Amino acid sequence: MKIVIAPDSFKECLSASAAAQAMARGVLDACSDAVLDLCPMADGGEGTVEAMVAATGGRLMTADVFDPLGKPIRAYWGLLGETSGALLPGELGLLGAAVAGEANGHGGSVAVIEMAAASGLHLVPPEFRDPRRTTSFGTGQLIRAALDEGATKIILGIGGSATVDGGAGAAQALGVTLLDRRGQLMICGLGGGALAEIGRVDLSGLDGRLAGVAIHIACDVRNPLTGPNGAAAVYGPQKGATPEVVALLDSGLSHWAKILREQLGKDVEFVPGAGAAGGLGAGLLAICGGQLESGLGVVAKTVGLKQRLAGASLVLTGEGRLDRSSRYGKTAVGVAELARVAGATVICLPGQATDDAPNDLFDGVYPLTDTQTPPRTAMLRATDLLTQRAAEATRTFVKKK
Repeated sequence: MKIVIAPDSFKECLSASAAAQAMARGVLDACSDAVLDLCPMADGGEGTVEAMVAATGGRLMTADVFDPLGKPIRAYWGLLGETSGALLPGELGLLGAAVAGEANGHGGSVAVIEMAAASGLHLVPPEFRDPRRTTSFGTGQLIRAALDEGATKIILGIGGSATVDGGAGAAQALGVTLLDRRGQLMICGLGGGALAEIGRVDLSGLDGRLAGVAIHIACDVRNPLTGPNGAAAVYGPQKGATPEVVALLDSGLSHWAKILREQLGKDVEFVPGAGAAGGLGAGLLAICGGQLESGLGVVAKTVGLKQRLAGASLVLTGEGRLDRSSRYGKTAVGVAELARVAGATVICLPGQATDDAPNDLFDGVYPLTDTQTPPRTAMLRATDLLTQRAAEATRTFVKKK
């Protein structure tokens, strides 16, 4: 019997690959002859690199880059492989190898990057958060590191940024020259506060390798670049912007959009998703020819989830919290939709399930929390509880067959 295990991470608790391993132990306890396929999942946000590397048997990589304030840090990214993560009956001892094998198949051609690894809000102490200063330069450096390793396709998750620079900093890291209104070279690592001073964009130094690379931007927000629903107005305050700074940033983004439109012929200001990650979406669309895509969709396609579900009798998924919002693009629901198309039974093992959770989308829901296990306890015992719930769910499924 084939069983696919495809959870998201349990935030502040377990990575997607650790959750998959815990579930696998429970499944094999209940059904020792099961053939498992471990396929850790993500939606383009935190944990995407680790999940996709684990799901494909790829490799974690590191690069020395600049953080949002221009300080040197070492950031991680990934090269994908093509192993399936499958386990034959009785191969419990191979769990680690199944989710962390050597890269193969892709030949290093597909890279996965999380913007937050280089330009994330968590890298800036609260007292220093100021999107007039913070830059996406480090994200551009990660893209360049992927090019150095021969990547011809880059998947970029762009959640959790500290920046509102319209992607100008990342563009500079990729070789773009920005000149001010007087024709003077602008400082590298441009922040959002300097966008209004840009006078000209010079693409002559843009890394030529980008012409042969497809950049898939994993993004699940639909905000435009500017205006009341734009990057500055909606996300600026959480990155340290006062109302006055929000107005300054929005004006700067409008000017940046005008420059891109008039000098590059790229009208990206009101493209849905252009305002994601402080406008990085807009910058990559205009300068690198990137494509904005559903985070879960691009992850599922890249790890071959649809193909891996073929022939599965049972699918186990899960995430930290199953609630009303889960209906709208969350990982567990996306996995369930594909599992149903494949004709498989699908069971969700969330950390918590609220009263308004979409239980109807699953054949069973087994939360870690219950009357005897409050949320805090569930977090502390998450690994053991996931194993127990997976065993319980599998036994119930086997009895019904």
